[in-house]
Amino acid sequence: MNREVENVMQETTEKWVNLEDIAEHLSVSTDTVRTWIKNGKLPVYRAGKRYKFKISEVDEWVREGKISE
Repeated sequence: MNREVENVMQETTEKWVNLEDIAEHLSVSTDTVRTWIKNGKLPVYRAGKRYKFKISEVDEWVREGKISE
């Protein structure tokens, strides 16, 4: 399977996680995640009043060093 097809498959099957899950994934508090969201730093989506995250996007954000900005 080529890489492009693999990426498309991952995007369609990736599970969305909530604020608490992403805080645990990053080993930070939920308040820290909320601050990053408020400052427009963290890749996030809204589902009504809830925040939703794709772990792959957050991991890419960390790899790019944006967590330290």
